[in-house]
Amino acid sequence: MRRVRRRDPARTPAGLAGAEPGDGFEFTFDGRPVRALPGQSIAAALWAASVLSWRTTRVGGRPRGAFCGIGSCFECLATVNGRPNLRACLLPARPGDAVTTQEGNGHAAPRS
Repeated sequence: MRRVRRRDPARTPAGLAGAEPGDGFEFTFDGRPVRALPGQSIAAALWAASVLSWRTTRVGGRPRGAFCGIGSCFECLATVNGRPNLRACLLPARPGDAVTTQEGNGHAAPRS
C-alpha cells in the first residue's frame, strides 16, 4: 500500500515566503468583475479568471496576453483606467481598476 504524504503548509510557496494575503478585492475587465489579491499583478488576476487575451495586434487584430511575465516582451499591454500601453504583468491590480482590451496601438484613430 502506498503511503500518502500530507503537504506541510510551511513548504508551500506562501508558507516559505511567510505570505499571508489580505482580503481580496475586485476590478473590472471589459466591464466584468475580476477578483484579485493584494500585490497580485493584473495579468495574474486575469489568468486566474481564465482570461488569456487582453490586447489585439496592430496588424490583423490577433489576440495577445502575457508571454514572458517579466515585462520584457510587451505582449501584455492593456488599457488601465483609460491609460493605454501599460504592462499588465508588472502592474499590481488595485481595487476598482477598470481594465479594457487594448485594440491595436491603444490610441484612438485620427479624426478626419
